[in-house]
Order: sequence, then structure tokens, then C-alpha cells
Amino acid sequence: MDQFVEVPGGRLFTTSEGEGPPLVLIHAAIADRRAWDAMVPGLVAAGFRTVRYDYRGFGQSITKDVEFSNRADLVAVLDALGIDRAALVGNSRGGSIAFDTAVEFPDRVVAAIGVGASLGGYDGSPTPQEMAIFERAALIMAAATPDLDAIADLSVSLWVDGPGQPPDRVDPAIRDAVRAMCRPLGAADRVTGRTIPLVPRAAERLGDLRCPVMAVVGELDVSDVVQTARYLEKNAPNARAVVWPDVAHMIGMEVPTRLNELIIDFLAPLRPW
Repeated sequence: MDQFVEVPGGRLFTTSEGEGPPLVLIHAAIADRRAWDAMVPGLVAAGFRTVRYDYRGFGQSITKDVEFSNRADLVAVLDALGIDRAALVGNSRGGSIAFDTAVEFPDRVVAAIGVGASLGGYDGSPTPQEMAIFERAALIMAAATPDLDAIADLSVSLWVDGPGQPPDRVDPAIRDAVRAMCRPLGAADRVTGRTIPLVPRAAERLGDLRCPVMAVVGELDVSDVVQTARYLEKNAPNARAVVWPDVAHMIGMEVPTRLNELIIDFLAPLRPW
């Protein structure tokens, strides 16, 4: 079922499929809810109600130029769909939103799973090669007229292939899908709103996490993502890091069946909720 969820100053396009314990999938900042397409059938078959939404300024969701909380938006989605508690799975920035929400709204979150996730307030140590890529991206983004093709190409190279990896490492269909989702995000007239960060940041409040946490990362991803997973495992009270050697950032698109199996196994002791 597709619907729009109204939030202050915007509305979020939301898709709910299946029946069972609710599982919310939160996309990366180079994609939208379609990045989970390959995983949803398996999760529905495993007896989950899967919920996906585009956050403000992504996919079919819209916003005015207002301040907003990604955590409050996620809770608004839960409320609109009549969901009391859910497990959260977030890729990249979506993982950060999942962790933040678990800290701020612990009664609403059964488990938080980060997939190539960032963590608010934690900064790792990029390699010199990665720093050079980030600096190049900053120059492209700072141009008076953004080159949407160059931005999309660099994003695919960094986040889909992985830093220094060959462009034929990943199925071309995955690269094309991410490029199609990513390219419109560089438009100069795109309205995204202004996010209100969690304060204090999640990295300083890991002791407040009351739910199980898992961080799944690939060794072909940027180095600070792997460092984030290790930091969570060491500092959160009930956390586990899973590092796979053969994937990069978009793990749910690269190996959807493998990730589904890991998620299903991790959540099994918590069912039903």
C-alpha cells in the first residue's frame, strides 16, 4: 500500500507491504526507498510487514524550507500506519537516523540495524585516497551550476563500486539504478529542508540504547564506515558488528538475500513484537 504521510511542512511517500512484525527500511542519502526493492519480497515472505519511505527531498517526498527532525518524521510514519514498535534497518544516513531514533524514542524501537551506517557525532579517519575523492566531490558540488552527471558518476564510483574498486565489480544494473536515484539529488533548485540534529549526538549517548544493535559493513566501503561499526560494537551495550570482505556501501542491493538472512536471524529472538 502506498500513501503520503503528512508532516509539518512536508509529506512523506510511504510504502507498506506484507503482514507481521513491522520492519522499517530507511534509505541512504544517494538513493530513495527503491534501493530496498530487492530485499522486500524476501522479508515479506519471512513474515515481516515492511515499511519504506522517502525522506524529505528524496524520491516522491516533498518539503518546504523548514527545520525538521528526521526522528520525528520516522515516528510520524509509524503513527500514521498504526505501528507502536518497529525494528529499524537503515543504510548509510538511514542508519544514523535509525540509531538516533532508538536513542530519542526507545519505546518505539525494537532493534536498530545499520547497513554501511554513519553515526551522529562520530568521525572516523579517512585514508588519503578517500580524502582526495571527498575534496573532488566538494569542488564539483561548489560549482555555480552543478554538473549532475559528474556528481552521480562520482557517487556511484565511491559508494557503489567502493574507493579504488573497478567499475565492473558490481552488476551494471545496480550501478544504473543508483545513478538514476542519485542524479536528481544534485539539482540546484531541490528543496531538502534543514535537519535538526540530535543533541547530544548519538555517539555520546550509546549508553542510552535499550535495544539490540547490529552494524553490517563491507570492507570495500570507505574506511570510516568500518570504523563506525567497530565503535558501536565496543561502546553500545548490546551491539554486534558484522564485516563482510566482498561488498561496499550499498549492501542491500549487492547481496540482498545474504543481508535478509542476517536480519531475519538477528531479529528471530525478538519476535513477535
